[in-house]
Amino acid sequence: MALLEVKDLEVCFGLRSGAVKALREINFSLERGERLGIVGESGAGKSVLGFSILNLISRPGYISKGAVNFEGQNLADLKPHQLREIRGNRISMIFQDPMMTLNPVLTIGQQMVECLLAHRKMRESDARKIALQKLQQVQIPSPETRLDQYPHELSGGMRQRIVIAIGLLLDPDVIIADEPTTALDVTIQAEIMDLMLNLCEQNNVALILITHDLGVVSEVTQNMMVMYAGRVIERGPTKEIINDPQHPYTQGLMNALPQMAQAGQKLNQIKGAMPPLQRIPTGCAFNPRCEYVMEICRHNLPDSTVSGNCRVACHMVAEMKREQAMGDEV
Repeated sequence: MALLEVKDLEVCFGLRSGAVKALREINFSLERGERLGIVGESGAGKSVLGFSILNLISRPGYISKGAVNFEGQNLADLKPHQLREIRGNRISMIFQDPMMTLNPVLTIGQQMVECLLAHRKMRESDARKIALQKLQQVQIPSPETRLDQYPHELSGGMRQRIVIAIGLLLDPDVIIADEPTTALDVTIQAEIMDLMLNLCEQNNVALILITHDLGVVSEVTQNMMVMYAGRVIERGPTKEIINDPQHPYTQGLMNALPQMAQAGQKLNQIKGAMPPLQRIPTGCAFNPRCEYVMEICRHNLPDSTVSGNCRVACHMVAEMKREQAMGDEV
């Protein structure tokens, strides 16, 4: 049994004009120690998926269908007090902005000790020792001093390391990292991602990395999912998708990388923009932006097709597979 299994997950947001679907037919599993990347443009539904796993979607959002099974237990059905035993304890989440995560009027030590005492029966002195160990683990210099400092006294990279340390406080089985390096400069980004990778490998912690950076995904994760308009349109081993993207949208993301353009030329880009939830196109949601669009793409939602070790939701890929199968029979 997988550590975490998401089955047919659907999330809606209730608006005055009616409910709109933010996530549709999300299916994936996560094994202990596995590192999964979730990529896509802003508005693809990546962060909504991360919040949905922990049932942190607030009204007017709600899980309308499906299950999020953690060790066989559906988190979507748990009551608030039951979820509190899972959140932070068994599944931790690292958010984009550490200043939104850390309380500005409490010292780092107070926040870490408070987190431990909320989930574990221990003395405050023992909790402080564990907090100090975690700061050392994430390579914070002078950790004893940092425990008594406030968030505003630390640099952005330091604050992000502290957020990671808080995520590791209770030795979780899964960490969900939502754009953990967005606000940091490139050199600090690399340090933070190397740190997270090493910590996950050392502690056999499963990682869900939500990002728009394909370079980070290729270096850190073993498997990846590409999302578009609330749906997974390609998933499989990271190396296989990076080296041979099959969905036109994934190909567009790869071609948009700076290193794919020649010196002096404009960067490649996918024409158009992600559609708003209220106006998702009929058929394949990517069809208005796709250079390979066929008539069937404008009317029918593509099923997920097996292609090598990947699954791809694309009519063109499905047609190519059918033609290949017919050729093999002949």
